[in-house]
Amino acid sequence: MDRLVIGGGTRLRGRVRVSGSKNATLPIMAACLLTNKECVLHQVPDLDDVKVMEEVLSSLGARIKRENGTLIINPENITSYELPEHMSRKMRASNLVMGALLGRFGKARVSYPGGCAIGQRPMDIHIKGFRELGYRVTEAYGYIEGYAAEYPHCDIVLDFPSVGATENLMMAAVISNRTTVIRNAAREPEIVDLQNFLNRMGAKIRGAGLDVIRIEGVRSLHGVEHEVIPDRIEAGTFMAMAASSGGDIIVENVLPEHLGPITAKIREVGAEVIGCNGNALRVLGNRKLGPVDIKTMPYPGFPTDMQPQMMALLSGVEGTSVIVETIFENRFMHANELRRMGADIKVEGRVAIVKGKRRLHGATVEATDLRAGAALIVAAVGGSGETIIDNTHHIYRGYERIEEKLQSLGVNARRITV
Repeated sequence: MDRLVIGGGTRLRGRVRVSGSKNATLPIMAACLLTNKECVLHQVPDLDDVKVMEEVLSSLGARIKRENGTLIINPENITSYELPEHMSRKMRASNLVMGALLGRFGKARVSYPGGCAIGQRPMDIHIKGFRELGYRVTEAYGYIEGYAAEYPHCDIVLDFPSVGATENLMMAAVISNRTTVIRNAAREPEIVDLQNFLNRMGAKIRGAGLDVIRIEGVRSLHGVEHEVIPDRIEAGTFMAMAASSGGDIIVENVLPEHLGPITAKIREVGAEVIGCNGNALRVLGNRKLGPVDIKTMPYPGFPTDMQPQMMALLSGVEGTSVIVETIFENRFMHANELRRMGADIKVEGRVAIVKGKRRLHGATVEATDLRAGAALIVAAVGGSGETIIDNTHHIYRGYERIEEKLQSLGVNARRITV
């Protein structure tokens, strides 16, 4: 078992480069299955989730090679359209191969996916969308099976702007002889990156980033070279760390337009956020910080993936903040661990009341999921004393070489194996 040991009380100083987006990389890797030609992906983060997706594609017959942040994926010899249960359980995003397999082969068999236990993330919206696209979908013995049947609809309205369902349906509809419209589509930047990738492969998609996406079907797709967008959640996590520690850092390799709701809340807390050189932000947390209220919403609202980090930041800010979680019903598990560090947090259903204090203190805590682990790091660097974080495998699913990046900012951080 690995642990992260972090010494608090240091103001972060220096520069940190954000890695490629995990949430953009995974659907793009799945989309490589839509062609039989080689695809080259740049700025791919070295994360456990990415490695699992590599295993998923390899289990289907793809050949994969990694070279210094670049993935070369050759899907020419895909030999299977079935994803075994043990592969699906490792990661939620494994379900994205279903849309790609349906799009290329007209058939797929995928086990229900696993992932972080942050609440229900049912496949209902995916399945309903596949059926409206004309696929015959059945559920039995823990598997979802889909087969091409007929094409009765080309206008789909999602019950909720689900990111995964939007991505899956884009991939399932792109190779066809008709035009498909997806309404109430998710608007996240990762959706736009998937559209850009598919269009470079020869697809005809427009509207990503808006709530209506139009897909003009094409006969086939070809190989492509593509650079993944920067990870906006990793950028936001370092911004929260800078504010929490009273630091002064420059976060490099960011797209500021993707960080609008995060930047707004960091500024509302009282930290300074200054744009520099187009793709970098300077964050100064040396002012007196104050409480804010947060409500998570689908993009362009405040992202649920930043809610735990903001709770950690607000726990060390004097005053009372209210956080409302509207996306996942079980995404306050980090509150218990923050309490071990001295936080005063009361949770009632989907609402958390945070009575902030001047500074938290170190403790031995446990990462219950990916973003909960990030929240504990934010609390540790902003607190006093030494914090030991267990279950760090969650953290390394989404943060590349996090201990090295912390060290580069002056934090006494080390990863140890117990």
